[in-house]
Amino acid sequence: MAVNAATLETYDSVTIREDLSDAENMISPTETPFISMIAGENSATATKHEWPLVELQAVNNGNRVIEGDDAPPVDTAVTAFRRWNFTQISDKLISVSDTSQKVDGAANVEKLAKQISYKLKELKRDKETMLLDNVPGNPGASGTARAAAGLPAFIITNYATVGSGATAGAPGTLSDPPNGYPDAGATNATTKGALTEDALNLAIQQVWTQGGDPRRVIVSPVNKRLISKTFTGNATKFKDADEKKIITAVDVYESDFGQVQIVADRFSRPADVLIIDPEFVKVSYLQKTRQLDVARTGHSEKKLIQCEYTLEVGNEKAMALIADTLG
Repeated sequence: MAVNAATLETYDSVTIREDLSDAENMISPTETPFISMIAGENSATATKHEWPLVELQAVNNGNRVIEGDDAPPVDTAVTAFRRWNFTQISDKLISVSDTSQKVDGAANVEKLAKQISYKLKELKRDKETMLLDNVPGNPGASGTARAAAGLPAFIITNYATVGSGATAGAPGTLSDPPNGYPDAGATNATTKGALTEDALNLAIQQVWTQGGDPRRVIVSPVNKRLISKTFTGNATKFKDADEKKIITAVDVYESDFGQVQIVADRFSRPADVLIIDPEFVKVSYLQKTRQLDVARTGHSEKKLIQCEYTLEVGNEKAMALIADTLG
């Protein structure tokens, strides 16, 4: 077959408009399970945010007194410990030229409003990652940013490691025990080990024994698959209405101390397994997330997205950390 030489084909045209879809096709994950599951928000009034911890005296299994006792001894008063964390500032700065605001672009990706929406999502992911990081607190100084201690650094009592090697895994430390803030994160073991069902059950038991209600377990994608594939004791499979489907994922684990939900978090440290009572964790804000106009410098418009916040762990005994897994 042949084409007449005078036939105008698309290959000869330079005026065909480009075919650029308005769909964004963004795949970057924006779910933040940890921030979504915890007790909510609190207010901070200073860069050093403090809270009290109250614990009852140990059980007295000899609390028997004689009838008519005229001089019972005075019991030790219940006093509070003080824990604290430091607020940190996170921001995103956007600069869009006046021309970019005017041109007709696909999905309006380059417009200021769309850029703001992207940066708000990025900021949310940044916060999730930092609050789940094994970093100590830092009060900061002139020229040095303050840092909020992450959740793994807080968990001292119910700490376990499946690692081994020349360097042993160890929990973080407090600046002024039993008061203070985490001034050192957990020490990583030299060699990582596989998460086991016994280790998870023991961690859940430890939280329950201390008085917590362990309801969430944050894991890496690798450990989520490991739990679904190898854990056998009282594992509840997720049920789908369509009986033709076989679903092997374990989303709820029935432990001896209640059901716990297994949650995969893309932004948690892969080697950490965190058992959480959400009622004892909050994000405390000194400055809520806000958008500020920045002075123009030539032919562009700038917006600053900013917030100042810290992690408040009401009582670290309501959490557990299994560290150094192969996640």
